[in-house]
Amino acid sequence: MKFYNLHTHKFTNNPDIFELVNQYPWEFDESIPYYSIGIHPWYINENRLATDLKIIEEKLQLSECLALGECGLDKRIEVPMALQIEVFQKQIALAEKYQKPLVLHLVAAFDELIEIKKRLKISVPIVIHGFSKSEQLAKQLIDNGFYLSFGKYLLRNKEMETVFKSIPNDKFFLETDTIEETLEEVYQKAALCKTISVEELQEIVEKNWEKVF
Repeated sequence: MKFYNLHTHKFTNNPDIFELVNQYPWEFDESIPYYSIGIHPWYINENRLATDLKIIEEKLQLSECLALGECGLDKRIEVPMALQIEVFQKQIALAEKYQKPLVLHLVAAFDELIEIKKRLKISVPIVIHGFSKSEQLAKQLIDNGFYLSFGKYLLRNKEMETVFKSIPNDKFFLETDTIEETLEEVYQKAALCKTISVEELQEIVEKNWEKVF
């Protein structure tokens, strides 16, 4: 059975792993078989915005483009929040148009995210990658229809073990993002937290993958 990696910046070409590789429109790699593509809030460039959105729209029409992302909101950077929200909402419109899930980078802007989801009545699945917050926030997000993806913080932060354990089995994914540890290590840690075997965990993630993608 395969391992599924919800979000990675490194394509390993490992036959045992199905990888959703993060791509940016301004440095697109044609050799990657399955990917997400989006404008990360850190890299918003107004001079390039129209071109970037055009490339994203072109790629979303291809079957190998599985999701739009990572996009989102980040309150800890200098890019004005109004501009971040404008770019985010333009990408949401594209995800809705082509019915592709959203993979989000979200920092300190969860209330804004929930408000946007309700206001725009977003219908496509939304996955928040690299989740590192409290059990209470996790529950609030799940109650509002979001999926959560775990990786780095599950390996590095003891408190995240309890949070991950509380996540319903039909609402999570696993990822490596930019870490040096392998996806198998993430799965081993996640299986330990859920007190199940790695094989059982693989089945759970595969079901979630089939439902969302």
